[in-house]
Amino acid sequence: MAARSAVRRALLYVPGSSQKMLDKSKGLTADCVTYDLEDSVTPNRKAEARSNIRRFLEQPRPSSIKECAVRINAVGTGYEAHDLEEVCNAPNLDTIVIPKVNSKSDVQTVADFLNHKRTYTGPDESTPRSIKILALIESAKAISNLGEICRTASSQLEGLIFAAEDFALDLSLTRTPSLTEFLYARSAIATAARAHDLPSTIDLVCTSYKGEEGRKTMEEECLGGKGLGFNGKQCIHPDQVAIAQKTFAPSEDEVTWAVRIVIADAKADAQGRGAWTLDGKMIDVPVVGKAKSLVWKAESCGIDVDAVKEKWKRQEPE
Repeated sequence: MAARSAVRRALLYVPGSSQKMLDKSKGLTADCVTYDLEDSVTPNRKAEARSNIRRFLEQPRPSSIKECAVRINAVGTGYEAHDLEEVCNAPNLDTIVIPKVNSKSDVQTVADFLNHKRTYTGPDESTPRSIKILALIESAKAISNLGEICRTASSQLEGLIFAAEDFALDLSLTRTPSLTEFLYARSAIATAARAHDLPSTIDLVCTSYKGEEGRKTMEEECLGGKGLGFNGKQCIHPDQVAIAQKTFAPSEDEVTWAVRIVIADAKADAQGRGAWTLDGKMIDVPVVGKAKSLVWKAESCGIDVDAVKEKWKRQEPE
Protein backbone atom coordinates (compact mmCIF):
# COMPACT_ATOMS: atom_id res chain seq x y z
CA MET A 1 0.00 0.00 0.00
CA ALA A 2 1.36 3.41 -0.95
CA ALA A 3 1.66 5.82 1.94
CA ARG A 4 0.84 9.53 1.92
CA SER A 5 4.57 10.22 2.11
CA ALA A 6 5.44 7.77 -0.67
CA VAL A 7 8.72 8.32 -2.51
CA ARG A 8 8.29 8.37 -6.28
CA ARG A 9 11.73 9.06 -7.73
CA ALA A 10 10.85 7.21 -10.93
CA LEU A 11 7.43 6.68 -12.48
CA LEU A 12 7.75 4.20 -15.35
CA TYR A 13 4.97 3.74 -17.91
CA VAL A 14 4.21 0.22 -19.15
CA PRO A 15 1.65 -0.25 -21.98
CA GLY A 16 -1.33 -2.30 -20.83
CA SER A 17 -1.81 -3.71 -24.33
CA SER A 18 1.55 -5.53 -24.26
CA GLN A 19 1.44 -8.72 -22.23
CA LYS A 20 5.15 -9.14 -22.87
CA MET A 21 5.97 -5.80 -21.28
CA LEU A 22 3.61 -6.44 -18.39
CA ASP A 23 5.37 -9.71 -17.66
CA LYS A 24 8.82 -8.11 -17.96
CA SER A 25 7.81 -5.41 -15.49
CA LYS A 26 7.75 -8.02 -12.72
CA GLY A 27 11.54 -7.96 -12.72
CA LEU A 28 11.83 -4.18 -12.32
CA THR A 29 13.08 -2.34 -9.27
CA ALA A 30 11.14 0.91 -9.22
CA ASP A 31 9.35 3.25 -6.86
CA CYS A 32 6.28 3.44 -9.10
CA VAL A 33 5.24 1.48 -12.18
CA THR A 34 2.25 2.92 -14.00
CA TYR A 35 0.36 0.52 -16.25
CA ASP A 36 -1.00 2.58 -19.09
CA LEU A 37 -4.44 2.65 -20.68
CA GLU A 38 -4.06 6.03 -22.36
CA ASP A 39 -1.53 7.24 -24.93
CA SER A 40 0.32 3.96 -25.48
CA VAL A 41 -2.91 2.02 -26.19
CA THR A 42 -4.84 2.43 -29.44
CA PRO A 43 -8.65 2.73 -29.23
CA ASN A 44 -9.23 -0.74 -30.65
CA ARG A 45 -7.10 -2.29 -27.88
CA LYS A 46 -8.45 -0.42 -24.85
CA ALA A 47 -10.68 -3.28 -23.70
CA GLU A 48 -7.87 -5.81 -24.09
CA ALA A 49 -5.49 -3.58 -22.12
CA ARG A 50 -8.00 -3.19 -19.28
CA SER A 51 -8.36 -6.94 -18.95
CA ASN A 52 -4.59 -7.43 -19.11
CA ILE A 53 -3.95 -4.92 -16.33
CA ARG A 54 -6.76 -6.25 -14.16
CA ARG A 55 -5.36 -9.79 -14.36
CA PHE A 56 -1.85 -8.53 -13.76
CA LEU A 57 -2.87 -6.64 -10.60
CA GLU A 58 -4.56 -9.77 -9.26
CA GLN A 59 -1.25 -11.64 -9.29
CA PRO A 60 1.26 -11.52 -6.42
CA ARG A 61 2.92 -8.13 -6.21
CA PRO A 62 6.63 -8.00 -7.14
CA SER A 63 8.48 -7.01 -3.95
CA SER A 64 10.81 -4.74 -5.94
CA ILE A 65 7.94 -2.47 -7.06
CA LYS A 66 6.85 -0.14 -4.28
CA GLU A 67 3.73 1.22 -5.98
CA CYS A 68 1.44 -0.09 -8.73
CA ALA A 69 -0.51 2.62 -10.54
CA VAL A 70 -2.81 2.74 -13.56
CA ARG A 71 -3.07 5.67 -15.94
CA ILE A 72 -6.65 5.82 -17.12
CA ASN A 73 -8.00 7.78 -20.07
CA ALA A 74 -8.96 11.41 -19.50
CA VAL A 75 -12.27 12.37 -17.96
CA GLY A 76 -14.71 13.11 -20.77
CA THR A 77 -13.23 10.73 -23.34
CA GLY A 78 -15.88 8.09 -22.71
CA TYR A 79 -13.21 5.53 -21.79
CA GLU A 80 -12.50 6.58 -18.21
CA ALA A 81 -15.53 4.96 -16.56
CA HIS A 82 -14.78 1.62 -18.21
CA ASP A 83 -11.12 1.93 -17.12
CA LEU A 84 -12.04 2.61 -13.51
CA GLU A 85 -14.74 -0.05 -13.40
CA GLU A 86 -12.26 -2.67 -14.59
CA VAL A 87 -9.33 -1.89 -12.29
CA CYS A 88 -10.70 -0.18 -9.16
CA ASN A 89 -11.05 -3.43 -7.20
CA ALA A 90 -7.80 -5.02 -8.32
CA PRO A 91 -6.03 -6.23 -5.14
CA ASN A 92 -2.67 -4.61 -5.92
CA LEU A 93 -3.89 -1.26 -7.21
CA ASP A 94 -2.37 1.60 -5.21
CA THR A 95 -2.86 4.68 -7.35
CA ILE A 96 -4.77 6.12 -10.29
CA VAL A 97 -2.99 8.55 -12.61
CA ILE A 98 -5.42 10.97 -14.28
CA PRO A 99 -4.26 12.52 -17.57
CA LYS A 100 -5.24 15.93 -18.92
CA VAL A 101 -6.50 17.33 -15.62
CA ASN A 102 -7.76 20.82 -16.37
CA SER A 103 -9.89 21.59 -13.33
CA LYS A 104 -10.92 20.30 -9.92
CA SER A 105 -13.91 18.48 -11.41
CA ASP A 106 -11.59 16.06 -13.26
CA VAL A 107 -10.01 14.98 -9.98
CA GLN A 108 -13.27 14.95 -8.04
CA THR A 109 -15.01 12.80 -10.64
CA VAL A 110 -12.37 10.09 -10.32
CA ALA A 111 -12.18 10.35 -6.52
CA ASP A 112 -15.97 9.97 -6.20
CA PHE A 113 -15.97 6.94 -8.50
CA LEU A 114 -13.19 5.24 -6.55
CA ASN A 115 -14.75 5.95 -3.17
CA HIS A 116 -18.10 4.59 -4.33
CA LYS A 117 -16.91 1.58 -6.29
CA ARG A 118 -13.88 0.37 -4.32
CA THR A 119 -15.18 -2.55 -2.27
CA TYR A 120 -12.18 -4.89 -2.19
CA THR A 121 -10.68 -5.47 1.24
CA GLY A 122 -7.35 -7.21 1.65
CA PRO A 123 -6.49 -9.88 4.25
CA ASP A 124 -5.26 -7.24 6.73
CA GLU A 125 -7.94 -4.64 6.03
CA SER A 126 -11.24 -4.12 7.80
CA THR A 127 -12.47 -1.61 5.21
CA PRO A 128 -11.49 -0.88 1.59
CA ARG A 129 -8.30 1.19 1.56
CA SER A 130 -8.26 4.52 -0.18
CA ILE A 131 -6.80 4.61 -3.69
CA LYS A 132 -4.41 7.50 -4.23
CA ILE A 133 -4.46 9.91 -7.17
CA LEU A 134 -1.77 11.62 -9.25
CA ALA A 135 -2.81 14.41 -11.63
CA LEU A 136 -1.12 15.07 -15.00
CA ILE A 137 -0.84 18.77 -15.78
CA GLU A 138 -0.84 19.22 -19.55
CA SER A 139 -2.34 22.58 -20.52
CA ALA A 140 -2.39 26.32 -19.93
CA LYS A 141 -5.81 25.95 -18.32
CA ALA A 142 -4.43 23.43 -15.86
CA ILE A 143 -1.59 25.79 -14.89
CA SER A 144 -4.14 28.55 -14.30
CA ASN A 145 -6.21 26.23 -12.09
CA LEU A 146 -3.38 24.66 -10.07
CA GLY A 147 -4.68 26.02 -6.77
CA GLU A 148 -8.15 24.53 -7.07
CA ILE A 149 -6.77 21.26 -8.45
CA CYS A 150 -4.41 20.87 -5.49
CA ARG A 151 -7.21 21.48 -3.00
CA THR A 152 -9.46 18.76 -4.47
CA ALA A 153 -9.80 15.31 -2.89
CA SER A 154 -7.09 16.32 -0.45
CA SER A 155 -6.95 12.96 1.31
CA GLN A 156 -6.31 11.14 -1.99
CA LEU A 157 -4.44 13.53 -4.26
CA GLU A 158 -0.75 12.69 -3.80
CA GLY A 159 0.98 14.79 -6.41
CA LEU A 160 1.29 16.52 -9.77
CA ILE A 161 2.99 15.32 -12.94
CA PHE A 162 4.10 17.63 -15.75
CA ALA A 163 3.30 16.42 -19.27
CA ALA A 164 5.59 18.52 -21.44
CA GLU A 165 4.61 17.26 -24.90
CA ASP A 166 0.90 17.99 -24.53
CA PHE A 167 1.69 21.30 -22.85
CA ALA A 168 3.91 22.24 -25.80
CA LEU A 169 1.11 21.32 -28.19
CA ASP A 170 -1.39 23.43 -26.26
CA LEU A 171 0.85 26.50 -26.34
CA SER A 172 2.38 25.87 -29.80
CA LEU A 173 5.83 25.57 -28.28
CA THR A 174 8.85 23.75 -29.65
CA ARG A 175 10.75 21.64 -27.14
CA THR A 176 14.45 22.52 -26.99
CA PRO A 177 17.32 20.82 -25.14
CA SER A 178 17.49 23.66 -22.60
CA LEU A 179 13.80 23.16 -21.65
CA THR A 180 13.60 26.90 -20.90
CA GLU A 181 10.23 27.10 -22.67
CA PHE A 182 8.81 25.03 -19.79
CA LEU A 183 10.44 26.95 -16.94
CA TYR A 184 7.34 28.84 -15.84
CA ALA A 185 5.04 25.81 -15.96
CA ARG A 186 7.49 23.54 -14.13
CA SER A 187 8.15 26.14 -11.43
CA ALA A 188 4.43 26.73 -10.99
CA ILE A 189 3.74 22.99 -10.60
CA ALA A 190 6.53 22.41 -8.09
CA THR A 191 5.52 25.48 -6.07
CA ALA A 192 1.80 24.62 -6.04
CA ALA A 193 2.45 21.06 -4.91
CA ARG A 194 4.68 22.24 -2.08
CA ALA A 195 2.20 24.95 -1.05
CA HIS A 196 -0.58 22.35 -0.74
CA ASP A 197 1.58 19.71 0.94
CA LEU A 198 1.43 17.21 -1.92
CA PRO A 199 4.33 14.78 -1.51
CA SER A 200 5.08 14.13 -5.20
CA THR A 201 6.16 16.47 -7.98
CA ILE A 202 7.08 14.40 -11.02
CA ASP A 203 8.89 16.03 -13.91
CA LEU A 204 8.63 15.71 -17.67
CA VAL A 205 9.60 12.68 -19.76
CA CYS A 206 13.13 12.55 -21.16
CA THR A 207 12.63 11.53 -24.78
CA SER A 208 16.28 10.44 -25.17
CA TYR A 209 17.08 7.03 -23.76
CA LYS A 210 19.44 5.24 -26.17
CA GLY A 211 23.16 4.90 -25.56
CA GLU A 212 25.54 7.12 -23.63
CA GLU A 213 24.03 10.30 -25.07
CA GLY A 214 20.58 9.29 -23.85
CA ARG A 215 21.93 8.51 -20.39
CA LYS A 216 23.73 11.86 -20.21
CA THR A 217 20.60 13.75 -21.26
CA MET A 218 18.52 11.87 -18.68
CA GLU A 219 20.97 12.72 -15.90
CA GLU A 220 21.04 16.39 -16.89
CA GLU A 221 17.25 16.61 -16.98
CA CYS A 222 16.94 14.90 -13.59
CA LEU A 223 19.38 17.35 -12.03
CA GLY A 224 17.57 20.27 -13.65
CA GLY A 225 14.22 19.07 -12.36
CA LYS A 226 15.61 18.50 -8.88
CA GLY A 227 16.89 22.06 -8.93
CA LEU A 228 13.37 23.34 -9.64
CA GLY A 229 11.81 21.41 -6.76
CA PHE A 230 10.72 18.18 -8.45
CA ASN A 231 11.35 14.95 -6.57
CA GLY A 232 10.75 12.41 -9.33
CA LYS A 233 10.68 11.89 -13.08
CA GLN A 234 8.52 10.06 -15.59
CA CYS A 235 10.30 7.26 -17.44
CA ILE A 236 9.45 5.65 -20.77
CA HIS A 237 12.20 3.02 -20.77
CA PRO A 238 13.44 0.71 -17.98
CA ASP A 239 17.02 1.95 -18.48
CA GLN A 240 15.93 5.39 -17.26
CA VAL A 241 14.65 4.16 -13.90
CA ALA A 242 17.99 3.63 -12.16
CA ILE A 243 19.21 7.07 -13.28
CA ALA A 244 16.13 8.81 -11.89
CA GLN A 245 16.17 6.88 -8.64
CA LYS A 246 19.84 7.63 -8.04
CA THR A 247 19.56 11.32 -8.91
CA PHE A 248 16.47 11.99 -6.83
CA ALA A 249 17.84 10.11 -3.81
CA PRO A 250 19.97 12.04 -1.30
CA SER A 251 23.68 11.90 -2.16
CA GLU A 252 26.28 10.45 0.21
CA ASP A 253 27.37 13.95 1.20
CA GLU A 254 23.78 15.05 1.81
CA VAL A 255 23.11 12.05 4.04
CA THR A 256 26.27 12.65 6.04
CA TRP A 257 25.40 16.34 6.49
CA ALA A 258 21.83 15.52 7.57
CA VAL A 259 22.82 12.79 10.01
CA ARG A 260 25.46 14.98 11.67
CA ILE A 261 22.90 17.73 12.16
CA VAL A 262 20.22 15.39 13.56
CA ILE A 263 22.66 13.85 16.04
CA ALA A 264 24.12 17.19 17.13
CA ASP A 265 20.70 18.81 17.37
CA ALA A 266 19.48 16.19 19.84
CA LYS A 267 22.45 17.06 22.05
CA ALA A 268 21.93 20.81 21.59
CA ASP A 269 18.27 20.42 22.51
CA ALA A 270 19.23 18.59 25.71
CA GLN A 271 21.48 21.54 26.52
CA GLY A 272 18.65 24.00 25.88
CA ARG A 273 20.29 25.52 22.81
CA GLY A 274 17.89 26.64 20.08
CA ALA A 275 20.59 27.64 17.61
CA TRP A 276 24.15 26.39 17.26
CA THR A 277 26.84 25.93 14.62
CA LEU A 278 28.30 23.11 12.56
CA ASP A 279 31.42 23.58 10.44
CA GLY A 280 31.17 27.29 11.14
CA LYS A 281 27.60 27.64 9.87
CA MET A 282 24.55 28.48 11.98
CA ILE A 283 22.03 25.68 12.45
CA ASP A 284 18.48 26.60 13.43
CA VAL A 285 15.00 25.09 13.24
CA PRO A 286 14.50 25.26 9.42
CA VAL A 287 17.90 23.65 8.80
CA VAL A 288 17.17 20.89 11.30
CA GLY A 289 13.82 20.30 9.64
CA LYS A 290 15.51 19.89 6.26
CA ALA A 291 18.04 17.50 7.77
CA LYS A 292 15.35 15.32 9.32
CA SER A 293 13.48 15.24 6.00
CA LEU A 294 16.64 14.14 4.20
CA VAL A 295 17.27 11.37 6.73
CA TRP A 296 13.72 10.10 6.27
CA LYS A 297 14.04 10.18 2.49
CA ALA A 298 17.39 8.39 2.59
CA GLU A 299 15.84 5.62 4.68
CA SER A 300 12.89 5.40 2.28
CA CYS A 301 15.33 5.08 -0.63
CA GLY A 302 17.01 2.09 0.97
CA ILE A 303 20.20 3.91 2.04
CA ASP A 304 21.93 2.45 5.12
CA VAL A 305 21.41 5.45 7.39
CA ASP A 306 22.14 3.45 10.55
CA ALA A 307 25.73 2.95 9.40
CA VAL A 308 26.13 6.71 8.91
CA LYS A 309 24.61 7.37 12.34
CA GLU A 310 27.06 4.94 13.91
CA LYS A 311 29.98 6.69 12.24
CA TRP A 312 28.89 10.13 13.47
CA LYS A 313 27.37 9.23 16.85
CA ARG A 314 29.91 11.43 18.68
CA GLN A 315 29.04 14.54 16.66
CA GLU A 316 28.64 17.51 18.99
CA PRO A 317 27.06 20.93 18.38
CA GLU A 318 29.70 23.62 18.10
